[in-house]
Amino acid sequence: MKKTQLFFVIIIAFFFNSCEDVVKVDLKNAPPKLVIEASINWQKGTLGNEQKIKLTTTTDYYSNVIPKVSGATIFVKNSSKVIFYFIEKPNTGEYVCTNFIPILNETYTLTIISKGQTYTATETLKPVAPITKIVQNNQGGFLGKTIEIKTYFNDPASEENYYMYVYGYQNPLLDNYYIGEDTYFQGNEFFSLSQNNDLKIGDAIKITHFGISKTYSNYMKVLISIAGNNNGAPFQSPSATVRGNIVNTTDFNNYALGYFSLSEIDIRNYVIQ
Repeated sequence: MKKTQLFFVIIIAFFFNSCEDVVKVDLKNAPPKLVIEASINWQKGTLGNEQKIKLTTTTDYYSNVIPKVSGATIFVKNSSKVIFYFIEKPNTGEYVCTNFIPILNETYTLTIISKGQTYTATETLKPVAPITKIVQNNQGGFLGKTIEIKTYFNDPASEENYYMYVYGYQNPLLDNYYIGEDTYFQGNEFFSLSQNNDLKIGDAIKITHFGISKTYSNYMKVLISIAGNNNGAPFQSPSATVRGNIVNTTDFNNYALGYFSLSEIDIRNYVIQ
C-alpha cells in the first residue's frame, strides 16, 4: 500500500514540475507593417505649433524592441495649401514640426513617403468644450466604496460633438480611455466619469478631454474594445487588425496601421482629496 502511494506521489510531483517548463511556440511572422502615430493635439491656451508624428513597424510576438522608421518624408497640408513639414530627430523615428498652425474645423491632409510607398489621410481639427469643474465622490461604484471623479463641461448646442476622455493615473501607472457623444445631452452640462478602486488621498490624476470626429470615435471604440481598458494601453499591438483612415496610395493592400487625428484638448491636473 505504501509503495502504491509513493508511486502516485512521484507521478504527481513529475506532472507539476513539467507544468513549469516554458513552451515557446514557433509563430509565423507576417511581413512588418508601418505603424503611424499621428495625433495632432492642440491644448487650449497654447499656440499648438509644436507637433510630433512617430513611425515604427510591427514586429514578431516575442520581440521587446519596437523598430523605428527613419528617412521618411512627412508633411501636412491645410485647405489653403499651406504645408507644414515634419523633420526627423536623427535616427529616432520621431518627426517634429515647430510651426504648425491649428485652426478649429479646418481640414488637413497628411502625406507620408517611406520606402517607396506613399500614405495619405484627411481629417478635420475638432473643438472641445472647456472643462468647468471636477467633483470627487468617495462613495461611488456599485458598493459605494469606490472613489469616483466627474469632470464637467457644457456641451455646445445645435451641433453633433464626439469626445474622448483620458484619465491618467500615477498610482497605479495607467491611462483609462473613454469615448462619448452628445446624443442625449446636446446643449447641456455633462461630465466624463472615471472610477478607480486603488486611488488614495494624495494620488495625482491627469484628465484630458479631446474633441474628435465621428469616424475617429468609431475607430477608438473598436480599438479599446479589442485591447481592453484594464492595462491602460489601447495603442499597443491589438490581437486583431484595426484599419484607420490612412491609405497607401502606392499599394492599397499594403496598408499602414494607425489613425491621423486632430483634436483641440483641455487638460486638468487633480489630486485626490
